[in-house]
Amino acid sequence: MDPKVAVTLRTKKLGILIKDARLESKKSLKESGEAIGASSSKISSFEKGNKSPTLPELELLSYFFNVPISRFWKDQIKSTDPTLIEDIHVEHTLTLRDRYIGKVLEDTRTNAKVSYKEIREATNITPSKMKKYEQGEKSVPLPELEILCNFLNIDLSIFFDPDSQIGKWVIAHDNVEDFLKLPIDLQDFVSKPVNYPYLEIAQRLSEMSTDQLRAIAEGLLEITI
Repeated sequence: MDPKVAVTLRTKKLGILIKDARLESKKSLKESGEAIGASSSKISSFEKGNKSPTLPELELLSYFFNVPISRFWKDQIKSTDPTLIEDIHVEHTLTLRDRYIGKVLEDTRTNAKVSYKEIREATNITPSKMKKYEQGEKSVPLPELEILCNFLNIDLSIFFDPDSQIGKWVIAHDNVEDFLKLPIDLQDFVSKPVNYPYLEIAQRLSEMSTDQLRAIAEGLLEITI
């Protein structure tokens, strides 16, 4: 599919998902705009598919709507944790995230030995625009970031910052989702404090090398013989 068409379609779909999440969270356009330091008209343009948010903007909206960010590209559960957007310095957060994303893009492109010309031919993103993305001088619309990920053969998750407040929130959501995917009997086992010692043993075993595990197995075998 032509990159330009792909970006347009993704922008329209993203708009529908953003509006759905906003309505479900019972937030107004004005409140949503304030959450990312923008106007209500900007949120409206997102929802209509006329404009796409950047990944940092989508992170803030996800945080404000109190939904996993993965909801915007696949079906996921909704958390009931309280929204804490007032604890986030929006402008500072967006600036830092743009720089972080730009650095990851630059490092990935450089390590892959991909030229700006190749980027332009594959994604329609001009060298001048790409340089601004990499320097953090210009925010990358999410559909373009996704196309860059596909071309550079990387996962979008590489751009998440696990040390930031929102990053930790995203990880917490992912952990809950992973837990709920476990069979009911395992969920019940993990939830009981009395079983914590067994979980700690399992954690230690998972951190051991193959040789260490083999030595333990051989020791147990000697005991039982």
